[in-house]
Amino acid sequence: MNTKQENIDIVIPWVDPTDPVWQKEHKFMAESEGIIIADDSDARYRDWDIIKYFFRSVDKCMPWVRKIHFVTYGHIPEWLNTESAKLHIVKHSDFIPKEYLPTYSSHTIELNMHRIEGLAEQFIYFNDDIVVLRKLKPSYFFKHGLPCDYAVLYPLISDHRYSAMDIALTDIEIVNDYYSPRESIKSNPLKWFNPKYGVHNLQNFFMLPWPRFSHLYGKHLCNSFLKTTFEEVWSKEQEVLNDTCSHHFRTKRDINQWVMREWQLAKGSFYPTSPKRGQYYGIKNNNSILLDDIRKRKYKIVCINDNNAEPIIDFEKTKKEITDALEDVFPEKSSFEK
Repeated sequence: MNTKQENIDIVIPWVDPTDPVWQKEHKFMAESEGIIIADDSDARYRDWDIIKYFFRSVDKCMPWVRKIHFVTYGHIPEWLNTESAKLHIVKHSDFIPKEYLPTYSSHTIELNMHRIEGLAEQFIYFNDDIVVLRKLKPSYFFKHGLPCDYAVLYPLISDHRYSAMDIALTDIEIVNDYYSPRESIKSNPLKWFNPKYGVHNLQNFFMLPWPRFSHLYGKHLCNSFLKTTFEEVWSKEQEVLNDTCSHHFRTKRDINQWVMREWQLAKGSFYPTSPKRGQYYGIKNNNSILLDDIRKRKYKIVCINDNNAEPIIDFEKTKKEITDALEDVFPEKSSFEK
């Protein structure tokens, strides 16, 4: 494998929470199953209009990307140029097995990405709240045919109540059935103790006594994947993957795409890189640091996440502040816009 520009794709899912058809079907499905949707907060579905700047950032900073697979329930932003040669509009029904549809779970979408028609073996998974601020080469994401990533052992500790640790625990349980940290390190020592990791090497050293993986350090940014990783995990864990995908909504003991990343790391199917890959920001009422960092392009990649860390007093004002900062950095329309 190589990293020619035509061989690296992007997959990015998007939902329009204002679509009345989607809202109606979403509500009907929840009521018919008699459940209270755990992930149905305003923070999960309100739209900050960041997706437009994702496309602009890829156009400017990653022009070598072969194709962007834009995954959607069916709705499309009114400004999107659906005729763009690099754009592939993918509806859920185009790639997700019909027995899992309809789905309102990001986990089902993520776990079936490898089924997208025409998807390259090497692809990068983005969320719609991520923007690239600096020019990046293909080798930032893949090298010698392998995903660029970092293998850092980390204790599984929740920093707040009702966190996503249940899902993280389920993911790593699967990996532990096939790999152990000692065997992984013995097979690829320079991938676990690497100068690029800096002080994180100490974490790996102090975690050596643990016989099983507790957790693997990772940031809420984009992840590089091999399509064959998904195929391999599905071939070995059909039952548990099928169980998650059968849920119309997210549940605490689901698994998600992070299991694929952790599988690649445990297997040694990656190329070591620095953990300093970008910066995560939770949107707050005062976003002065975020706005300044965007305008200065302080980081290569940023995630601008509506994590409900605090109630947003004035949504429209806060939204405009963020989009104005992004507009300052990317004022020109991309080839993905009409």
